[in-house]
Amino acid sequence: MTVLATIINGITIIISFLTLAAGFGLSTLLWQTLLQKRRKKIISEAESEAEVIKKEKILQAKELFLQLKSEHEKVINEKNNRIIQNENKLRQKELSLNQKIEEVQRKNNELEAIRNNLNAQLELLEKRSEELEKMHRQQVEKLEIISGLSAQEAKSQLIESLKEEARSEAIAYINEIIEEAKMTASKEAKKIVIQTIQRVATENAIENAVTVFHIDSDEIKGRIIGREGRNIRALEAATGVEIIVDDTPEAIVLSAFDPVRREIARLALHQLITDGRIHPARIEEIVEKTRKQVEDEILEVGKRTAIDLGIHGLHPELIRLIGKMKYRSSYGQNLLMHSREVANLCSIMAAELGLNPKLAKRAGLLHDIGKVPDDEPELPHALLGMKLAEKYKEKPEVCNAIGSHHDEIEMTTLIAPIVQVCDAISGARPGARREVVESYIKRLKELESLALQYPGVTKTYAIQAGRELRVIVGADKTTDKDAENLSNEIAKRIQSDMTYPGQIKITVIRETRAVSYAK
Repeated sequence: MTVLATIINGITIIISFLTLAAGFGLSTLLWQTLLQKRRKKIISEAESEAEVIKKEKILQAKELFLQLKSEHEKVINEKNNRIIQNENKLRQKELSLNQKIEEVQRKNNELEAIRNNLNAQLELLEKRSEELEKMHRQQVEKLEIISGLSAQEAKSQLIESLKEEARSEAIAYINEIIEEAKMTASKEAKKIVIQTIQRVATENAIENAVTVFHIDSDEIKGRIIGREGRNIRALEAATGVEIIVDDTPEAIVLSAFDPVRREIARLALHQLITDGRIHPARIEEIVEKTRKQVEDEILEVGKRTAIDLGIHGLHPELIRLIGKMKYRSSYGQNLLMHSREVANLCSIMAAELGLNPKLAKRAGLLHDIGKVPDDEPELPHALLGMKLAEKYKEKPEVCNAIGSHHDEIEMTTLIAPIVQVCDAISGARPGARREVVESYIKRLKELESLALQYPGVTKTYAIQAGRELRVIVGADKTTDKDAENLSNEIAKRIQSDMTYPGQIKITVIRETRAVSYAK
């Protein structure tokens, strides 16, 4: 491009000179001379510039060639390295295969040697077996000649003699067994009766402190928790149950020592999830409705229990307390199942002794009624149960049996010791009771009762296995400062009056609610 531009510039200059020459009238020869010189100069400049461009292009070509050569050599080296690596791997595999082939060949040789040895032993055994068979036939022939009997006749005589001997020994052995059975009949009968009672005793359910609530999907957990946890807090406050939502797939854990609370929380949670509307106001409404349903269920369980046992004429309040036993445990033993078992045992024992079985069954069913009152005074459960029975017009024999089954009062009827013995039979069976659970539940109840003694406290809930006590106070009776002081006072009281493992967190909750109605 530069040479072309130079030529064009030269032609332009020549044209300019021609124009000037025409103007000044110069001769043609002079202009030809000037033009030749100018042309030579332009050509010379173009050639020199072309030579420079040529050298530059040659240098660029050489640089490009060297670069391409270097890249090519790099690619070649990489390919050579990969080929060497593959060759090494193939060599290692070949060595490994050769070793395996040698190992297989060695094992084949060993197996062949063992096979040959076994074949030799089998041949030897066959020869010895043939020799023994031959010797046996010779001995049989000799015996037949000596005895004058064939082998089959001798065998028949031997079998008959053995039968007679076995028959006589069997008859003697049977007579000995019969005599021994007559001597130990009484002892064995008692043993069989005891074993039968143990086998057919009502099975007991060990109460747990948690209930696992299954859900269809983990996304429901977020709805249960609610925005900033308001739904789960409202549910815990309404039921008194700690709701544990963790990484357990498709499950929520309800924790509380009181089975009634856990059942209310479980049913309420089921209705809320089924309904789909989960918010604090709806939670309180469902919990209250569920609480009434559980109360109806308790009454129905009491009626069904009385009907199953054939006990009639019980006061409605006693029937309700019997149903409440379903949600109460004594030393880990379900109280309702324990009472049913004691009632059946009392009925059977009273019938054997010629006493009134219906009255004994009634006393056995009601003997632990003092463990499930609505309020829990300081009286022992036997005396409290006796007072409840007297209050609801039970017979004096039944009342005395209830009050004396732990020897708190003197026994005045024959039914009382029967109830005491049957209670011991039911509770003393292996695995029937568990002392640890009973003491644990008692400690949690004492913890809640202690906090309820303070003014302004409306509800108390012991949660997290007794490691936290939640105290709900009325907003109209307690200020924020009072709530803080109350928390400190309860903590000091627990430290001084109770024995417990670890530490207990006391949380005082004070809520202000505004309620209005649109009409």
